Amino acid sequence: MKTLTAAQRAILITVFFTAALCCAANALAEANADPEHLRTRLEALRKTEAAQRPNARERKLIDAVGLVYEARGYAPIWDRPVRREALLTELAGTAADGLDADDYAIERLRAAWSAPSNDEAGRDGAELLATQALLRALGDLFRGKADPARLDGDWNFAPRPLDSGEAIRSVADAVESGAIAALFERARPPQAPYRDLREALARLRALEAQGGWPALPPGPTLKPGASDARVPILRQRLAAGGYLASADGGEVYDEALVEAVRRFQEEQFIKADGAVGEGTRAALALPVSKRIEQVRVNLERARWLLHETEGDFVLVDIAGYKVTLYRGGKAAWSARVQVGKPYRKTPVFKSEINRVTLNPTWTVPPGIMRNDILPKIRQDQGYLAKNRMRVIDANGSEVSPKSVDWSSPRGVVVRQDAGEGNSLGRVVIRFPNTHAVYLHDTPHTEHFADAQRTFSSGCIRVENPRELAELVLDDPAWNRAAIDRAIDAGKTLEVPVKHPLTLLLGYWTVQRHEGGRIAYKTDVYGFDAGVLAALKAPVRYAGG
Repeated sequence: MKTLTAAQRAILITVFFTAALCCAANALAEANADPEHLRTRLEALRKTEAAQRPNARERKLIDAVGLVYEARGYAPIWDRPVRREALLTELAGTAADGLDADDYAIERLRAAWSAPSNDEAGRDGAELLATQALLRALGDLFRGKADPARLDGDWNFAPRPLDSGEAIRSVADAVESGAIAALFERARPPQAPYRDLREALARLRALEAQGGWPALPPGPTLKPGASDARVPILRQRLAAGGYLASADGGEVYDEALVEAVRRFQEEQFIKADGAVGEGTRAALALPVSKRIEQVRVNLERARWLLHETEGDFVLVDIAGYKVTLYRGGKAAWSARVQVGKPYRKTPVFKSEINRVTLNPTWTVPPGIMRNDILPKIRQDQGYLAKNRMRVIDANGSEVSPKSVDWSSPRGVVVRQDAGEGNSLGRVVIRFPNTHAVYLHDTPHTEHFADAQRTFSSGCIRVENPRELAELVLDDPAWNRAAIDRAIDAGKTLEVPVKHPLTLLLGYWTVQRHEGGRIAYKTDVYGFDAGVLAALKAPVRYAGG
């Protein structure tokens, strides 16, 4: 090693001490930051923001920043490098939750902290920006970045409960004790489906970094037992998606591979015949990037809704065509359902099941009357009698169909008699709502065998509705035998639910399977795009 000259050593010593003195000066300046100056800067920021008319969430954010500093006597938080690094690490970690880490001003903070400002205004700006980023990230993890009510006017779910005073104390305590990582972890939904989605997102991103999964080339339909050069590619694709334990095997489309394809088809709501035609090939070809977006969207939905999935409730999975009754947060019963057509969507909302109707009549809703029934009556007035439908006036009295001007009917409704062929079947499970939708039986039971089941005008048609009615009533006096006897008697009967049961009509385009494996559903109503756009929307910070 070359020996330094005395002049070179003197230069190095000078450089070292100069750097040390600069660091010490900056550290001393930050340590001696005037709390009153920080309070003044915060108040000025609030006034500036008020003049810019921020939305409610932005206003609450800057108010929460003020409360955090008030709890600390306006002493700075980010004057210690260890806290800064912990914050930057956790902000970057939000990408694992499907959030955009760039929303949290990471690069701005890195730049500000890598070259500390010598004036109080610069230090205060970085200080307040960091605390805004902290609270924004915690809020996005706790309740979601997007406002679901802005995306869906029917949304009536309550947000995840939050004691604001306790939250402010938790933040103040966590930064003081250095428990910033634990603070972020507590903000995340604690339920297993959320953890499974995060793991699925990590796997998909790792797969994307390796080039994604292979695309199956076009060609004739692959049928069980066939030999085809594309079969090894199909094995690789299904193994990458978790449907096969290994991609090993030859060019014969053997039974193990057929079973994996059937499982994939079932989860995609494609006819599960084991043949790989254009529909199945298109689903297999969807790129990893699209599945990543799908998981991100459903992580956001999980932040909106998972807190509702506790205790006893009934959940309608609209995109999964399934209804499940939960007891103590665990699935106790489930059945297939038919939901609204894409142009007559089943709404997403929360209600409470409060009664069951046996042998219901059906009063035709205005929309169905206008779009479906009226054209048939105008074409054939015998349609009403053939379908056991009556015309009822405003006084509740039956009137002759011949007395109505069907070109512009006013002051009347059409009601179908109870019994065989009634559009609601023999059982309706009712809950208050403004959409005139309910869970009900149906004469169209043949559609339950279809893979995609969007057939109704918005209501939820339930397979085995008498089983669900018995479970919902949860009353020894209304066991299955009693329900069957009442239906056989033919009289319309309203049975109150003694213990009203929460009903959740939800929409998810992923499905968690045993062991945490994630499958993907078709976005039948096209709702994912709006959520994804909201996740990608830019954010703003008080003070620029």
